[in-house]
Amino acid sequence: MDDKLEIAERVRQACLQQALDAWEQAGISGLCGEGRWEVAINAIRQLDIAKLIESPQD
Repeated sequence: MDDKLEIAERVRQACLQQALDAWEQAGISGLCGEGRWEVAINAIRQLDIAKLIESPQD
């Protein structure tokens, strides 16, 4: 696979996982759907993309 596509896929997967983890944790904390959504979006915003790109593949 092309390097750019690999990086894009890693970023997509990391964003999805970050959002799902945050959504779950927010639900456990008792937040409503809207609150959970805000937490999930903020988690994606805080994702360190530079670190993700630099890290070796799993």
